[in-house]
Amino acid sequence: MFDFDNFGSRRLTGGSNLLLVFMIAVGTIIAPSQTNTGQVSGNAAVSPAQLSATFAEVAKKVEPAVVNIETKGRVAEPSAKSDTTTPADPDDIMDFFRRQLPRRPIYAVGSGFIVDKGGLIITNNHVIEGAARITVKLDTDEEYPATVVGADDLSDLAVLKIEAGKELPFVKLGNSDSAQVGDWVLALGSPFGLSKSVTAGIISQTQRETPGGSPFQKFIQTDAAINKGNSGGPLVNMNGEVIGINSQIATSTGDSNGVGFAFPANEAAQVYKQLVANGKVHRGYLGIALESVKAEYAKVYGLKDAKGAIVTDVRDKQGAAAVNGIKVGDVITDFNGQKVENARDLIAKVSSSTPGKDVEIQFLRENGSNIEKKTATIKLGERRASDPVSPDDTSKTTIEKRADDKPFGLTLTELTPALATNYKLDGQKGLVVREINPASFIADVKMSNGDDALDEGDLIQRINRAPVTTLKAFNDTVAKLKPGDAVVLEVVAYSRLTRSVQLKIVQFTVQ
Repeated sequence: MFDFDNFGSRRLTGGSNLLLVFMIAVGTIIAPSQTNTGQVSGNAAVSPAQLSATFAEVAKKVEPAVVNIETKGRVAEPSAKSDTTTPADPDDIMDFFRRQLPRRPIYAVGSGFIVDKGGLIITNNHVIEGAARITVKLDTDEEYPATVVGADDLSDLAVLKIEAGKELPFVKLGNSDSAQVGDWVLALGSPFGLSKSVTAGIISQTQRETPGGSPFQKFIQTDAAINKGNSGGPLVNMNGEVIGINSQIATSTGDSNGVGFAFPANEAAQVYKQLVANGKVHRGYLGIALESVKAEYAKVYGLKDAKGAIVTDVRDKQGAAAVNGIKVGDVITDFNGQKVENARDLIAKVSSSTPGKDVEIQFLRENGSNIEKKTATIKLGERRASDPVSPDDTSKTTIEKRADDKPFGLTLTELTPALATNYKLDGQKGLVVREINPASFIADVKMSNGDDALDEGDLIQRINRAPVTTLKAFNDTVAKLKPGDAVVLEVVAYSRLTRSVQLKIVQFTVQ
């Protein structure tokens, strides 16, 4: 999970001792300006003096449209139990004294850029989220109050509007698909509140996914210094075109470690258009959970290519997929005539489609020993924001029967009525995962979203398409496997988010 501070930082732990921080830098996005300047050839060698002159020219071209954004956050109301009298309960003493301190508003600084002469500004959603007041400072040091035209949490973009009473300098979003690893770029914005700052670097990677990011975020990675306050600022190429919006950094210190992430301009342009037109983004929705097909799954199921998205849960029983007969275990291979590469690819294709639109989906369905190809025409629903559900407390029960050995490093037990109730698996069959040896290779197997493949309480129902309800059946199957063999475990687990049992497809190769 990511935690946010008043600068929009996100922290997550990785490895044993590494604290990795994904800072959501507060900033701007920019692209090609009105006036076209000379283009530097990507293949031509340039001297340091020529490169310096290009940096200066690009900065001069873009800076007039870059803005500094200051926000004043809302102050949380005191809790119902707090008052100005001495607490009767000694446990409340520290809370009481904290409540006596004056409650001050929270201030934060970010960046943005003007994309329309009438005063429309693009920035990150996390820059202005929860703000009671937003102030925009122009390159000329003029300040104006801003209103929110629209915001989108899934892409982390927002559009603001200021009334300057005059035409303003602006830039447009460029073509981020032209960005290549090794290209020089500049990042502009207000790191630590220091407006009109410019840093240089190269593109380290494109289409980068980050931990905790939504399926709608694939970033341009750069080593141009991005710090707190840079969020929403533009990442521009040597033609002065905005190709990305500075949004996050990965850091072990809280400041730039040379790993920054910018949301691509092409995707930002689509979000911007919808926010201006509707105040929100409308995304197509099927109402299913997915897992990507990997090489092991393709091998076990006899698929030609390791491509497609496996339906692991039909979450919305009234959703577009459910009412059109899509089932758990189906493998979606084509969406509206386009091949589906993996789960994220399908999510992107669906979400970029118009809700209410009829689309054709091709999928594979297991029927006994056969795999059948099917086609369905589905009218897409519209994606809704989901309210988080707090996890339930689950008490443990005594293990009634364990395996004598531990295949794959797993301690398993046959499902009993008590365990089924404990793990909310009533009506299911299979073997319960009670313990995973952290030294085993299966402990390192991940799902496509980065989560651990197996957790305590998961129920293994099939291994390589063979049902397993007893320890003997599971051990007999595993005993026949050799190093290099593909393994697909079909696992169900209770999801506290959806309060339903969900399928997990665990894919790995025997070591």
